[in-house]
Amino acid sequence: MHQKTIIITGCNTGVGKETAIDLAKRGARVIMACRDDQRGLQAAQQVRQQSGNNNVTYKHLDLASFASIRQFANDIIDNEKQISVLINNAAVAHCPYSTTQEGFEMQFGVNHLGHFLLTNLLLDKLKESAPSRIVMSPPVYTNMQRLISMICMVKLANLLFAHELNKKLQGSGVTVNSLHPGVVRTDLGRHYEWAKSYWVVLLRPLLMLILKTPLQGAQTSIYCAVAEELEGVSGRYYSDCMEKKLLPRAKDDEVAKKLWDISCKLVNLTESKKK
Repeated sequence: MHQKTIIITGCNTGVGKETAIDLAKRGARVIMACRDDQRGLQAAQQVRQQSGNNNVTYKHLDLASFASIRQFANDIIDNEKQISVLINNAAVAHCPYSTTQEGFEMQFGVNHLGHFLLTNLLLDKLKESAPSRIVMSPPVYTNMQRLISMICMVKLANLLFAHELNKKLQGSGVTVNSLHPGVVRTDLGRHYEWAKSYWVVLLRPLLMLILKTPLQGAQTSIYCAVAEELEGVSGRYYSDCMEKKLLPRAKDDEVAKKLWDISCKLVNLTESKKK
């Protein structure tokens, strides 16, 4: 990964941080895009120390703010020569109801709209840097969830976004693939009331054996970013570093196109950026 620049969102902890460490060890220039400056700067220093690579930098990015996303994208466009890989890793899950700066429900606003806007704003730079890759890492599961939950609907939106984006990127030299990191021990489950219950505390040692560590959960993200056999491969879905089949609803052309058009309006993308 020498001579390559990689952007990872939400990587001051968990799967994202482990991904950053691995890619930095491979010689990449890693840009850690996070919303908490103190934690982000501290994490970047830790990644530099653990990887032995000083070409790791922190940049502020709040995916709950379109203004912050645009400022970050402009910074990258103006100051970075190329982007080899964009890893959309950041996520919020099952948080108490709150909204983004623009008034969207937080999980939908950050996990889908935030990454939708960021990716579109960086598309020209990614195309200029081709061959390049976009890696969509939808929110990490921290427990067995019901299909009707908001986080699952947002995950579906991420997959539909990747499906439509893949169609639009044909022939550009930019690939886009999605993944499921598995059931990982992260702090995304901190808002679950049941996680504080007595029986969960008793079962915690067993759960630690069942759940993946962040390092294990990062392997599929790393695979999608670096695997030579994925050069030119696009529109696929991976788990445990293997291609998996998606349900038909995650590949519905009509729904994906509608979601794309609606998302463009919600984030106020110009016509030139829709192409």
